[in-house]
Amino acid sequence: MGAVRALVAGLAVVAGITPAIAQQTTQNRVGTFTNWDVYEEQSPHECMAVSQTTDWYATNASGARTTVSRGSFFLFVFFRPEAGVRGQIAYTGGYAFRDGSNVTLTIDGTAYQMFTQGEWAWLASAEDDARVVAALKRGSRAVVEGVSGRGNRTHDTFSLSGVTAAIDDAQRRCG
Repeated sequence: MGAVRALVAGLAVVAGITPAIAQQTTQNRVGTFTNWDVYEEQSPHECMAVSQTTDWYATNASGARTTVSRGSFFLFVFFRPEAGVRGQIAYTGGYAFRDGSNVTLTIDGTAYQMFTQGEWAWLASAEDDARVVAALKRGSRAVVEGVSGRGNRTHDTFSLSGVTAAIDDAQRRCG
């Protein structure tokens, strides 16, 4: 099941929407809602609500704050009508996660576990995605914590201001 969800989530990369592109271009950006943007691809048809962190820090294995080198890191909500994907949550940490590790997504105090593969993390099921989408829409802040292959832990904070409008817009375009 996890490999299938990873393959489906990985379609965003195949479609040309990588985190680096989402950060550097407005070519496919079709909406901005406070801290969230909406991107749309035509072939295959895919829409996503995406946000960058408002704050982040890293700690080493002993818990002390440390400096780390990272690529781009984003929180996504994907819609792919041709694949039957509606509201799939994905996160990319900008580094390779520790093999076999989980990422924790906490929304206003409620934690959700995400499985990892490479630099990406997803929830285990469409039902989990639906629960998290509802929590994002109700919430004010999300924190994502992951562990790198080197054992450093990152703590990424996302504002949820604008998330409801962004998710609704992406769903309207690709729902």
